[in-house]
Amino acid sequence: MLEEVERWLAGRSWTAADRPLGALLEAKRSTTVSVVLPALNEEATVGEIVTVIRRELMEAVPFVDELVVIDSGSTDRTAEVAAAAGARVVHRDSILPRIPALPGKGEVLWRSLMVTKGEVVCFVDADLENFSADFVTGIAGPLLTDPEVAFVKAMYDRPLGDAAGQGGRVTELVARPLLNLHWPALAGFVQPLGGEYAARRSLLERLPFPVGYGVELGLLVDALHTVGLDALAQVDVGSRRHRHQDGQALGRMAAAIYRTAQLRLSRGHLVRPALTQFERAEEGFVPRTHAVDTEERPPMREISEYAARRAA
Repeated sequence: MLEEVERWLAGRSWTAADRPLGALLEAKRSTTVSVVLPALNEEATVGEIVTVIRRELMEAVPFVDELVVIDSGSTDRTAEVAAAAGARVVHRDSILPRIPALPGKGEVLWRSLMVTKGEVVCFVDADLENFSADFVTGIAGPLLTDPEVAFVKAMYDRPLGDAAGQGGRVTELVARPLLNLHWPALAGFVQPLGGEYAARRSLLERLPFPVGYGVELGLLVDALHTVGLDALAQVDVGSRRHRHQDGQALGRMAAAIYRTAQLRLSRGHLVRPALTQFERAEEGFVPRTHAVDTEERPPMREISEYAARRAA
């Protein structure tokens, strides 16, 4: 590990308990905080997450100023459940309608900047099964108390069934090796692909957003190059339990993440990628080929509608 990473770990890694809520409220003052939940068919979990945020961070204390669920085309009751729990629900396709929406989580996060106002934006996955308010206060805390910090990732244990620490398989097999080999300054991040992170709007609007699974790695790498390692931080929020995907879905995720890294290493010299996987059928193994997410959205500040909204 690089010496600068060792120093970073000592000075930019905290726990949620390091910043009690009372101290954060005092530090927050007039700074506005938005929480965004990207959601696709998460009716089983999104309601509880919204309920906890509203009850503990909006009604009990004025910590979160805006809570928005971006529904990316759910076919279940995600939108109804989120709205009933008290979130503002916005459908992905209603945001920037002149730009046809692409499938993918990164697309939803990018569009969320158009319909939120907070100076600090917190992203929280909508499939968490053990959500607590610490997920939000933990990632927002350093941004409210330290003007040098611009981007904060949550870190946590990721159990897989009853096996502690065995979740995050794509992290361990793909993302961590890529970061250590190509961006060793980021080797200190415990959960580089985690879906819970916060950043200053002034940084997010300067970054391109991969539209698919590569968004977390892309934002982390681009944030490093934009503001430097000392402006990045991580906060321990305990444990994260969520719905795990099957091996083939993880393969597609890994391919998209690898492609995101490729684009940042060598832009403009790559063929259009695809990933072939195999499924057993009566006639034997059948190949299934999937396109790998390659599209990226430009920095939001380059979008005319966003610039007009900010000016207004």
